[in-house]
Parts: sequence; structure tokens; C-alpha cells
Amino acid sequence: MSDRFRLTLGQLNPTAGDLPGNAALARDAWQAGRDAGAQMVALPELFLTGHDAQGLSQNPAFQRDVLAQLEALAAHCADGPALALGAPWVAAGKLHNAYLLLQGGKIAHRVLQHAPRPRTPFDPAPISGPYAVAGLRIGSPIGADCETGDVAETQAETGAELLLIPHAAPHLRGAMERRLNHMVARVIETELPVIHLNMTGGEGETVFDGATFALNPGGKLALQMPAFDTALAHVDLERGPEGWRIVESAFAPQPEALERDYRALVVGLRDYVAKTGVSKVLIEQAGGNDTALAAAIARDALGAENVRQIDVPMSEHLHAALRDELAALGAEVSAETLTPPLRGLMLHALADDAGEMLLTAQNKSAAAMGIAALMGDFNPVKDLYQTEVRALCDWRSKKVRAWMHGQAPSPTPDTEEAGAEDAILRILLEDGGHVDDCVAAGYAPQSAQRIAGRIAVAKARKGPTVPGLRLKAATA
Repeated sequence: MSDRFRLTLGQLNPTAGDLPGNAALARDAWQAGRDAGAQMVALPELFLTGHDAQGLSQNPAFQRDVLAQLEALAAHCADGPALALGAPWVAAGKLHNAYLLLQGGKIAHRVLQHAPRPRTPFDPAPISGPYAVAGLRIGSPIGADCETGDVAETQAETGAELLLIPHAAPHLRGAMERRLNHMVARVIETELPVIHLNMTGGEGETVFDGATFALNPGGKLALQMPAFDTALAHVDLERGPEGWRIVESAFAPQPEALERDYRALVVGLRDYVAKTGVSKVLIEQAGGNDTALAAAIARDALGAENVRQIDVPMSEHLHAALRDELAALGAEVSAETLTPPLRGLMLHALADDAGEMLLTAQNKSAAAMGIAALMGDFNPVKDLYQTEVRALCDWRSKKVRAWMHGQAPSPTPDTEEAGAEDAILRILLEDGGHVDDCVAAGYAPQSAQRIAGRIAVAKARKGPTVPGLRLKAATA
């Protein structure tokens, strides 16, 4: 029995629903592992379907296609390292989030998620035991199963010598710290080495941030892969008197908080545009930090040559005509309120004619208070308060990174009221507070009442919203 094991980790970017494309990525990773002499190649949770294809997973025809792709992959990978990857799996009429080991030309082992998150289509399953590859027994808590100790401890008690955790964990504020804390807890509980293998890339409104890492018993970091980049890592394990240990290898530097947010916005927009099937975007030429930041994100994501900005002036003659017509009708809506939709129609026509995606640039503060904005196809700054937009503009204006491709923004100062407005909005929107809570926190009663009133009106009038990237966990 060998005392050395090589594992190739694929921190990759699948596309939701693209079974042939994702299978091709898996074959490429397997070939790289084979060339490197690996005994096993591992890919993240739900890799074959993409994590955001969970709705498709309930379709029987799609389930048959998944099985056909798995069987074809198993046949392709028969002569070489084992391949482990995530996919939905149907057993006894139930749909499971599964991690599948392809070995010897067949699906050799299935691990089923024990406790799926609420609001996913997957059914719970009994805790799966470890599986063996080249003499190494591996336990694989899937996704959310790694956040408590039940699955990992059971797998350790039934013979696991390594915990390989496939995940599709998104970038959210503070998520990386929570992730690391969970993995340290699993190491302490099981006294086993742990590898947290994460997906990367954007899908819809979510960005998976990669940053795969490994810990040895005692919690010492043995591997750190880059955040937000696709990457392969060939990881060696050695068996000694105290069991298997991960040989220390590369330690990619990790970005600080503002850079993580900005990079997430860049990757998310890049993949949203690419996976929608377009390559260019259109942004209105307008003043303010929202537009400046959205344009900088787009240039860094797509290259300046793929970003077009135009000014759509609305003449005073049009405003006057609208005011006269609305007054004659006795309408309550103002001409100024109609201006953004009219600009939006013009910009949509221009974007559609050029095969471009139209971007909205409106921050969370403005949207919460009902400020009208044009309805584009995607809003890169949707989950940022106005002061956060300014902070990211400031950060981007001072930094240079290899992945940046465009001109930095020129931020404009926030108003004196911006900080107080955002603080009140956080109390009302995120903390579930009321005007009295804002006053108790030291804010003026008139300001709190005004903002609460505007939120209420905006909620009553709420219509369709533009999709945008999420940087914070959803509030209740």
C-alpha cells in the first residue's frame, strides 16, 4: 500500500445547464491530473449541471441527460485517475445532491447530501460512508453538510482518513471567515486533514469565489488557492505514523474586503454577460458615482473596447410637453418621473440594435427610497449602498491589478447626508428596525421618518426589478 497520494483539485467555473460544456471542463481537468500522475481528480459540488441549474434538476429528461453524461465521463476516464464531481442523482424516486466517484469505467460510489439547505429541490439522505481510492479512504460532506459536525464525525468514525468537501460557496460579506471557522471545527472534531474545494465564477446573481484551501490536523494551513480565478492544484498527501497529512504547497495571497467585493462584481458581470451570449454592454453617460463605478466594473470585466457609454439628453421641450399633457389629464405622476423610462426605451433600442446588454447603474439606497431609474438588463451596483459605492470608487481609483483592463473612475464626494441616510436604511432594511430605533441610535427623527416614508411608498409601488449581483446574505 502506497504512503503517497496525489490529488488534483479543479477550482473551475461551470455554466448552469450546459452539460456538454461542463463535461468537457471535467475531461480537461482529468487529463491534467493524469498528466501530473494523480490518483484522483476532484471537482466541486453540482459541477456537472452548474449550481444554479437546480430547477432543471427536477426535469426527468434533464435527469436522464445527467446520467448519460456521467456514464460517458466514466467511460472516458476509465484508464487513469478516479474522477469525483457533483451532480443531481435520483434514487428511489427522490432527488439528491450527490458527489459521484467515477472509477474503472463506471460510477463506483455515490455520496448523498445529508441535510440540504431549505428552498433547494433536494431530498435529505442518510449519512454516506467514506469511499476508497488507491488505498486512501475519503469522506465527503457535501456543501452545507460541512457546516455542522454530524456528517464529518460519522465519516471519520467509519474509517475516513481525509475529508474532501466539495462546495459551491458564494462570495458574501464575512463568508470566507465563517467557512474557515467551520473547517477548523471539522479538523478539531475529527483530527483529520480537510480540503475545502470551492467553485468559482459567476452564475446569475451569484458569484462563487473559489479560494479553495486545505488544513492539516491542528488547523495549520497547507494550501490556499486564489480567490475568483479558475485554477488547478496538484496536492500531495503523505502517510506517516500519525496518519495522512497534506504536503504544504502554494499559498495564493487573498484580497482584503474591498478588493473581494470589487473583484466579485467584475467576475459576476463578466460571466453574466458571457453566459447570456453577448460580449458588449451599453451604459448611459451620466454623472455620479453609480455610473462611474458601473462603467469601471464593466471595463475591467470586458475590456474598454466592449463598453459603450452614450448621453441621452431629454430636452426641456419634451419636459414641457409632458408636464402640459399630464396636467391636462390630472395625472399625479410628474414629467421627471417619466424621464427615466423614456431614456430607458431609447437606450434599449440602441442596445438591441447593436447586440449589446444595457446596464443599469443605481445603488441600493436610491432604489430603496423609490428614486426612478432606467430598467436595463443588469445592475452591477444593485447591492451597494451609496456610501459603499463611493468607497469602491475610491479603492479602484487608487489600485492597479493584473486583471484590471480599463480606466479608473473619478469619484465625486458624497453629500453630508449620505452616511446618515445609509445608517438609517440599514436599521430599517437589514435590522428590521423602526423609526424609534433610528432615533435611539442618534439620528434625527425627521430624517428617520422621511426615509421610512419613502421606503413604504417605494414598496407599495414596487414593480419589476433589474437583476444584480448579491454581496450580502438575504435578510428576512
